[in-house]
Amino acid sequence: MKNKKIGIIFLVILIIVLIGGYLVIQYVKNKEEKTMVEEYIPEEEITEDQARQTIVSLYFPSKETNELNPEARLIDIKEIINNPYEKLINLLIEGPKNDKNRKIIPDNAKLNKNYLEGDCVVLDFSSEFLNYSKEDENEKTNLINSIVNTLTELTEVNQVKILIDGNENSEFNEIYTRKN
Repeated sequence: MKNKKIGIIFLVILIIVLIGGYLVIQYVKNKEEKTMVEEYIPEEEITEDQARQTIVSLYFPSKETNELNPEARLIDIKEIINNPYEKLINLLIEGPKNDKNRKIIPDNAKLNKNYLEGDCVVLDFSSEFLNYSKEDENEKTNLINSIVNTLTELTEVNQVKILIDGNENSEFNEIYTRKN
């Protein structure tokens, strides 16, 4: 009789443990399902044109403080995918959209060619690039930093070398890196 009571008690405890374990497992599963991230559904569909655009930062000096300011531009990926360095430099040549900033690359300066050597972009400008204002001692620094800061926004670029009409020039004979 005593063995029967022990067997029944053991069986009841076993059933309680199994049911309890099952309920705990179900609770944990339900909690995980609720915490899973749901798919984001935008209020409006993204058009194909919007999906192909990206934001780039161009650096121009302020008219007031002469310090470089980033200017965000929304451009089509197709325009930048094949030769991003040429596109970004041409945007700098065009000048800022913001009236508080001023153009830094001299008028009529053109980018003859450009290429990437390791993590250094080599830019070959026309001789008009040397027509920057030499009276202002910060002008050359701003010119260099505008180009370097713009191009080093790209992950593969850490340095910039400037050539004039395919040759090294005494005014721009260094390899430039970003300075904060």
